[in-house]
Amino acid sequence: MNKNVLKLVYCAVFTALTCVATMIIRIPSVGSIGYVNLGDTLVLMCAWIFGGVWGGLAAGIGSALADLLAGYGYYVPGTFVIKFLMAYVAYLIYKSIKNQIAAMVVSGLVAETIMIAGYFLYKALILGKGFVAAVPSIFSNMGQGATCLVIGMVLFFALEKSKFNQVFKKSII
Repeated sequence: MNKNVLKLVYCAVFTALTCVATMIIRIPSVGSIGYVNLGDTLVLMCAWIFGGVWGGLAAGIGSALADLLAGYGYYVPGTFVIKFLMAYVAYLIYKSIKNQIAAMVVSGLVAETIMIAGYFLYKALILGKGFVAAVPSIFSNMGQGATCLVIGMVLFFALEKSKFNQVFKKSII
């Protein structure tokens, strides 16, 4: 099978998984109009397993689709950009650090910082709510980011034990 077709198929699968992970558990954010979810777990998996532009697209499209389906259409453009950047930057960092655990922690922390800052700025500037009104979202996004980083690392190592990561990488390279 053509490698580009296979990458497109995997991108669709990761997109769907990201959308489902974002929608399966939604807890309304305190002091915000958004919700806390497990989607960043898959955003990080898109970076660590799939990587590059394809992983960024899966993360961005899957997360944006979840916002659209959940009735948060005004967040779709921001979510796409934020989640794409999270996955793409996390991938670049993950590939540049030799120690795998350090690479995951550093890339995950940077990705979640992008998410926290991105949604803060999106709410304050693009949605026009102002900086003061955007502050409460920082705390719920920090909780989401920390939770998803830990769950993402556990899931990654579980998949690694099952040899999924190796088989996946071989099939697209």
